[in-house]
Amino acid sequence: MALRRSWPQLRSISFRFRCQQIVAPLVIGIASGLAISIGAASAAKAAPAESAPPELTAAIENMETAASERDLTAVMDGYSPSFSNEDGFTYETLETALQTFWDRYTTLSYRVELQSWEPTSTGFLAETVTYVSGTQIDNGQSRELESIIRSRQAYQDGKIISQETLSERNQMTSGEKPPSVSVILAEQVESGEQYDFDAIVLEPLGNRYLLGGVIDEGVTSTDFFAGRPVELELLSAGGLFKIGEAPDTPDSRWVSALLVREDGVTIVTRRLQVN
Repeated sequence: MALRRSWPQLRSISFRFRCQQIVAPLVIGIASGLAISIGAASAAKAAPAESAPPELTAAIENMETAASERDLTAVMDGYSPSFSNEDGFTYETLETALQTFWDRYTTLSYRVELQSWEPTSTGFLAETVTYVSGTQIDNGQSRELESIIRSRQAYQDGKIISQETLSERNQMTSGEKPPSVSVILAEQVESGEQYDFDAIVLEPLGNRYLLGGVIDEGVTSTDFFAGRPVELELLSAGGLFKIGEAPDTPDSRWVSALLVREDGVTIVTRRLQVN
C-alpha cells in the first residue's frame, strides 16, 4: 500500500508524450538532402558519403540549421507536393505534425550524417542517420529526448518524393536520475513469428522499487500523437523481459517500454519491421 500512496498517478500513465518524440526524427530523416538535383542516370551501387557532391553536403548542413531554427517554410520547401511515406504521411499531414511537435518542445537540435548515396534514373537515393535531442517542459517537469533514425530517401527534381525508415531508436527520460536502460530487440522478424523484447535497467536496484510496462502498436500517421495508457507492474527483477508475437501480415510496429523508479522515468521505443 505504501507504493500506491507514493505514486498514485502511475495507475494511469499515458504514452502520449512518448509518441510525440517520433515525428521530428522522421521528418529530418526524410529531409536530409533537400533541394538537390542530380541528373538522370542509371541505377548504380551506393557510393560512400565522402564522394557525395558538394551540393548534397551543403544541403544537409542547411537542413540541420533550418530544423534547429524551426523554419517550417524552409523545411517543407524541400518536399514534393505528392510526397508520401510508409507510415501514411502526406505533404499536408507532415507539415501539421512537424509544427505540432515543435510547439511542444522548448529546445531541439538536429544532426544528420550522410551514410551513402547513389544516382537513379530520376534523381538519387540517399541513406542517412539522424540524431535528434530536445527538452520538453510539462507541468514544470523536464523531459529529455534522444532519437536516432536511419532512413533512405528518394529525390526527384530536387524534391523528396518518398522515404523508408530502416531503423529507429527513441528514448525519453525525466526525473533526477532516470534508469539507464539497455534494449534487446531484433530489427526485423517474419510474419507470425515470436520475438524477445528485453529492457534491462543497468543500475542495481538495491532497496528501490521498479515499475514497468510494455506496449506494442502500429506505426501510422494517426498514431504519432495518440495517447496510449499502459498498465504498470511491480518488477521483481531489474527490467522487463517479454515475448511478443508479430502480426500475421507485413507491418511496422513500435515496441516501447516504460520503466519507473522513485528517482526517474525512462521510456524507450524501437521500431520492429515485420516481413
